[in-house]
Amino acid sequence: MKQIEPYANEKDLIPFLSCVDHTVSRETFVLLLDASTNLLVTSPRPSLDKLSSYYESEDYISHTDSKRSLMDKAYQVIKNYSIKKKVKMINGLSSNKGRLLDIGCGTGDLLSACENDGWSINGVEPSDKARALAGEKISSKELLVSDIDDLSSDSKDRYDVITMFHVLEHVPNLLEYVGRLKQLLTVDGCLIIAVPNYKSYDASYYKEFWAAYDVPRHLWHFSQEAIQNIFERNSFKIEKVLPLIFDSFYVSLLSEKYKTGKSNLFSGFKIGLLSNMKAKKTGEYSSLIYIIKNDK
Repeated sequence: MKQIEPYANEKDLIPFLSCVDHTVSRETFVLLLDASTNLLVTSPRPSLDKLSSYYESEDYISHTDSKRSLMDKAYQVIKNYSIKKKVKMINGLSSNKGRLLDIGCGTGDLLSACENDGWSINGVEPSDKARALAGEKISSKELLVSDIDDLSSDSKDRYDVITMFHVLEHVPNLLEYVGRLKQLLTVDGCLIIAVPNYKSYDASYYKEFWAAYDVPRHLWHFSQEAIQNIFERNSFKIEKVLPLIFDSFYVSLLSEKYKTGKSNLFSGFKIGLLSNMKAKKTGEYSSLIYIIKNDK
């Protein structure tokens, strides 16, 4: 597969920060800045055949329903609350409950909630383990595929809503992938894209220990300017930008563990709260949801 880069020239990228993979390999990676778009790029980028090995950890929580640790339990509680909010948001974007595609559906909780709410669903999940768990929560495992290219390209099979919650940062061929989203969406359809925001206060506070850098699984690190640049290239329009309030707390708690080797609940909560308070003025929350539509 040809690699299509979202930046003009790799030689123009500027070293921004060095980060360690705290989850699997303990290897060090460099974040490079494309100053023209405010996009950060992970370097070196693992080859496609090696990339999956960096997900092989029981600590990669989005691929499990684990409730072993306090962090696991906190994640699951927040996830369940967030799913209700997401379904409400999805329903507010479409006049009828038509076809919905959840890319990176993980263990299937959002898909299940949407199906129970009357949506016709499909899901994409590369992880065999997570996909198997998701298949047990919805009406048929046949509604799930492992790759976006396994989906039908027929115009009658397009989707009214496509959701990608913390997925776009994992996609190797970024521009090609965004083009594929364009093919899958109805003319009046809507994309819901959620990604970490490296311009948030918690990112600037924790620097190389910021958990949402999550190298090398996160290949790209977005700012609002980067998202706008990338999607406008494919004739999309950013309709609205919304905060994911709880992300600052979860990310800060995990960042404290990376930085100090301890959970430090009080410190993590304090930085998460401070990040949200500052973002009320700047708009730079720890994670942001982008509501994106076709630009007619």
